[in-house]
Amino acid sequence: MNLVEMFKVVILGIVQGITEWLPISSTGHMILVDEFLKLQARPEFMNMFFVVIQFGSILAVVFIYWSKLWPLRRSKEGKVYVKQETMTMWYKIVVACIPAGVIGMLMDEWVDKHLYNPTVVAIMLILFGVIFIVVENRNKGKEPKVNSIAEITYQTAFLIGIFQLIAALFPGTSRSGATIVGALMLGVSRMVATEFTFFLAVPVMFGASILKLGKFFVKGGGFEGAEFMMLSVGMIVAFVVSVVTIKFLLGYIRKNDFKAFGWYRIALGILVLFYFYVLK
Repeated sequence: MNLVEMFKVVILGIVQGITEWLPISSTGHMILVDEFLKLQARPEFMNMFFVVIQFGSILAVVFIYWSKLWPLRRSKEGKVYVKQETMTMWYKIVVACIPAGVIGMLMDEWVDKHLYNPTVVAIMLILFGVIFIVVENRNKGKEPKVNSIAEITYQTAFLIGIFQLIAALFPGTSRSGATIVGALMLGVSRMVATEFTFFLAVPVMFGASILKLGKFFVKGGGFEGAEFMMLSVGMIVAFVVSVVTIKFLLGYIRKNDFKAFGWYRIALGILVLFYFYVLK
């Protein structure tokens, strides 16, 4: 792989690491960036690359939140035990994963064929941008009902999973954006909504990566040439940038709401429409 292609992979990794966690749609940004970069690779590889590069982002969540995600503990006497609070959180995450895990997996190829296009991406960018602004305006001055992950009920977790399903079906929605706005609508605080979205991403993105890798080996015949190096570099960059982005977002929402991201989404959606249907 030459230096030019390596530079393109690094740029894509940076875009992935930033946009995966900010509620602004990694898909919308990747479509635009790839349109200009044009990474020289097989279509089968690129289809897999845009999903599996997210694995680096998953590792960033695990790295930052290891103590909250890992249920095994060691007592002062040296005995290993399971922290029940952490296991209960994982049960809720599993419940929230059911809608996207079942329906999203069944419709994966149909979505890629019929909905993965600039029009759908732009519409969902704009639509959820408006929803963010409306929800934040509605919640202004109100105290959230849920202020910790322990307070999230199984019913609330499942409803958040429905919003994640919307993101799985409609590219441009943003998985983090859909789950955060859904949680806000259900009365969950911004910080809890954001952290639960991070945790929810671990099994969802891991499963999506495994699924895409499997399809890539079956239909694409596996890695050729420098493809494995390209994927590895992309994931490493995405990991490093994700760590920085997650810490930035947590600091930002302690003092601010999500309306700025809503306006940004609207502007990006208009830009996508303008580029693909006016300039191109």
